[in-house]
Amino acid sequence: MLYFKNIQWFFGVFDMSFIKDNLLEVKERMKKAAERSGRNSNEVKLIAVSKTVDVHRIKEAIKAGHQLFGENRVQEARDKIEDIGRDVKWHMIGHLQRNKVKYIFDLFDMVHSVDSIPLAHEIDRIGKKKGKVMDILIQVNISGEETKYGMEAAEMMKIIKEISNYEHISIKGLMTMPPFFNDPEDARPYFIKLRELKDEIEKQEIEGVSIEELSMGMSNDFEIAIEEGATMVRVGTTIFGERQY
Repeated sequence: MLYFKNIQWFFGVFDMSFIKDNLLEVKERMKKAAERSGRNSNEVKLIAVSKTVDVHRIKEAIKAGHQLFGENRVQEARDKIEDIGRDVKWHMIGHLQRNKVKYIFDLFDMVHSVDSIPLAHEIDRIGKKKGKVMDILIQVNISGEETKYGMEAAEMMKIIKEISNYEHISIKGLMTMPPFFNDPEDARPYFIKLRELKDEIEKQEIEGVSIEELSMGMSNDFEIAIEEGATMVRVGTTIFGERQY
């Protein structure tokens, strides 16, 4: 079985038309999910998660017309972006260490994973040095799992008010990662909770804070996330196939 998978991967390097087909299928599923909830599918952005995906496959997705990619690790992203360039958009969707912040302004258009004041402060400090502003999402740990990053929902409002004073950060929304469920329907309450948090923040009318984006939903549950208000879904395996670690 392992040999067969490796053969599939080997030939896939040369024939990657499946990536275009997968993108079309995902976008059709997104459209139907948006329609079920009375939304326009144009309201939802597809982030093709390209972590561990080789440059050839990413270029095939670009050739198919896709323009937005998500990376989890700064060093991996640097290597790819040096090859591919910044003509497409790149989002940092993985955990961001403070010692890597110095690289993000040259690599990414948005960071989804700001989960503390010290991290936000470092982004603001580097942004001031570079004369740039970084769009960010606040990562919230809705599930309370110790294995997941993100701030607690209870402390979120206080932290957002603090970060809103930083001149080189622009808060654009929220991000979360629910637990993995075999039945995607089980993830729905977590998506509902993030949408409710968005509504709470909007009621506060905090200056400098514009909660436009809800980044939630991955390959297993993105349709449920869209039904509950996602404006960004992060889909990797369903587009690029199983990852080769």
